[in-house]
Amino acid sequence: MTRTVIESQTKTVTIGFDEPFCVIGERINPTGRKKLAAELEAGDFSTVEKDALEQVACGAMVLDINAGVVYNSNPNPNETEPPLMTKMIELVQGLTDTPLCIDSSVPAALEAGLAAANGRPLLNSVTGEEDRLELVLPLVKKYNVPVVAISNDDTGISEDPDVRFAVAKKIVERAADFGIPAHDIVVDPLVMPVGAMATAGQQVFALVRRLRDELGVNTTCGASNISFGLPNRHGINAAFLPMAIGAGMTSAIMNPVRQVEMEAIKAANMLMNHDPNGGAWIEFSKVLEATKEGATFADAAKASMAAGGGRGGRRGGRRRG
Repeated sequence: MTRTVIESQTKTVTIGFDEPFCVIGERINPTGRKKLAAELEAGDFSTVEKDALEQVACGAMVLDINAGVVYNSNPNPNETEPPLMTKMIELVQGLTDTPLCIDSSVPAALEAGLAAANGRPLLNSVTGEEDRLELVLPLVKKYNVPVVAISNDDTGISEDPDVRFAVAKKIVERAADFGIPAHDIVVDPLVMPVGAMATAGQQVFALVRRLRDELGVNTTCGASNISFGLPNRHGINAAFLPMAIGAGMTSAIMNPVRQVEMEAIKAANMLMNHDPNGGAWIEFSKVLEATKEGATFADAAKASMAAGGGRGGRRGGRRRG
């Protein structure tokens, strides 16, 4: 079975068809978060610290880190993003031993993140665009890390799922030319908003099955894309995630602080027989009971983690070369 291994200095997370669904926390990302972007430009990392610890407590197995701030003082991300990425990674690694996902469209920021990260982070991302393939795949090979492959290319994002599959296949084949195995490619088949395309859910479920059966690769997505523009988005996301898991999706970049979505994932893990004896579900149910007594989901999760020995505690570690 395909297994994609992501590591920090002390912890290993495996994405796989027979593994619990991998939750990649999306919150450390200033895109669309004006307050966080302003804080980062001012050198204030308090929200990053809060988001890191809160996401881990709520169930994030990997933390996505994006330093894509457009500085008012300097709008050139090639100059500002690499040092900010380094700072954010070093900060988060000082707070938690959770493995990381380095997320950027700037190749220099990706390499800065790879140089700063301990262990074996996930790189986010490469597309089927020729210049992107030539810039990112050598980094993947050099640092021996897995990479998210997004199913769009020089022609843009196709609404045709067959085209998106073909782009994914192209990326897997090009990666092989660099000596990168398929188990280190995690394909994002691109989830379209169901409010704009009624078949969006059906498309991604079919694509995930093909990616698993024909290419043998793990998959991920930006889970909230499915509900974009609709009311009660979390309800839609909570329905989408177990259906995607049933189709074979093995991870998602998402907000783990949303109780209804995490509840759906924990239940799906048990129903897929990826939760031996229901142990994780039983532990999670204790958090749910605390919320019924008035605690917020995040506070209940943090209290549960503290009682269990502090999985996200501060640890040292050498920088991976």
